[in-house]
Amino acid sequence: MHNVKSSSLSTSIQTVGLLIDASYFSEKEALINELIANGIPADNIKIIVYKDKFKKSDALANPAFGAKHLNWKGEITHPQVNDFVNEKFDLLINYYDVEKAILMVVTHNSKAQFKVGFSSIDKRLNHFMINTNVENYKVFTHELFKYLKILNKL
Repeated sequence: MHNVKSSSLSTSIQTVGLLIDASYFSEKEALINELIANGIPADNIKIIVYKDKFKKSDALANPAFGAKHLNWKGEITHPQVNDFVNEKFDLLINYYDVEKAILMVVTHNSKAQFKVGFSSIDKRLNHFMINTNVENYKVFTHELFKYLKILNKL
């Protein structure tokens, strides 16, 4: 992580990438509805979900990946995850508050212009950090949009 690049978002936010750790957070739809309620069109939100364990009965509406998709060289082997990483989002929301290697690799390698996450995660990964936990998605979105407005990003 020594080569983390700082970047500034000079345009308003149109596209949002949402990286969710579903191992601890199950209110994905409520979080998405909060983003939509704050003016982000549903079509402009792309979601990818991480899970510790997969069950055969799990029917996920969004692309999902797990630790098995990270090889011994630290490279992601899941094509949908690589597509997500390479997409140039205006905003990447890293919705996880427990450091896991594969989530940190996705965040670090993302081509997003502005990255937001939790303060419990390595400070070098995100441009902006919010001090709450994943269960408080309403607090997270309220603080996020409050500061995005202050920064003239909306």
